[in-house]
Amino acid sequence: MDMFDLTGRVAIITGGNGGLGLAMARGLARAGAHVVIWARNAQKNAAAVQELAPLGKGDVLALTCDVADEAAIAAALEQTLGALGRVDICFANAGISGAGTAIPDITAAGWDHTMAVNTRGAALVYKHVTGHMIARAKQGDAGGKLIATSSGQSIMGVNRSSDYAASKAALNGLTRAAAFELARYGITANALLFGYYETDITAKADPKFAEWMSRRIPLRRPGDHAGLEGLAVFLASAHSDYITGQCLPVDGGLSIS
Repeated sequence: MDMFDLTGRVAIITGGNGGLGLAMARGLARAGAHVVIWARNAQKNAAAVQELAPLGKGDVLALTCDVADEAAIAAALEQTLGALGRVDICFANAGISGAGTAIPDITAAGWDHTMAVNTRGAALVYKHVTGHMIARAKQGDAGGKLIATSSGQSIMGVNRSSDYAASKAALNGLTRAAAFELARYGITANALLFGYYETDITAKADPKFAEWMSRRIPLRRPGDHAGLEGLAVFLASAHSDYITGQCLPVDGGLSIS
């Protein structure tokens, strides 16, 4: 028997059509889960479904959803429940890199947009998904997994990244509050504080940033996407049921360097 079999479980991954989200989706699909991607780009969504569908025995769906739009979240959840009947696992992964401005150059619009996606988006996704999970719990079917994609920048300083760092620090606070509030329903909440991974977002950064990171990370390399598959499956499985409210660095030792 596979210790980490997720057959029959339904997992939502926001922003799951690329980068870290798609890497985690691969693990969930291989473990047998039904995987539902909520993301904005329809073309990338279709490509992700094509890649994930052959990996496991679960269904793979992709729904167009902007987490900055609460109506879109509500509609995506309604479609998910209509297709699969339940949600057991939710990865709040959708995020943006931020405005990239120095503190004296912060604009209200830039700050608010980063918060709207990275923090408010996750909170609203959790609002709608946990409403369903709590209703199930009250009918005797307790349990649920909330996993947020945070960042090492939430506990470290980086130039021209105040809005991003603040949005992820707030996400850590949301994680701890959700863990405390929702424990009575058997719902756990944890956050992954990712370090340096090569993604579409980091590809836009100054090349000197990657060089600096490679020198500072104790393991002397970026994170490997394949390693995220098992991490995602562990946090989605019953083997992590006694872990909640944690903000775990996944960074090759960067946060202790």
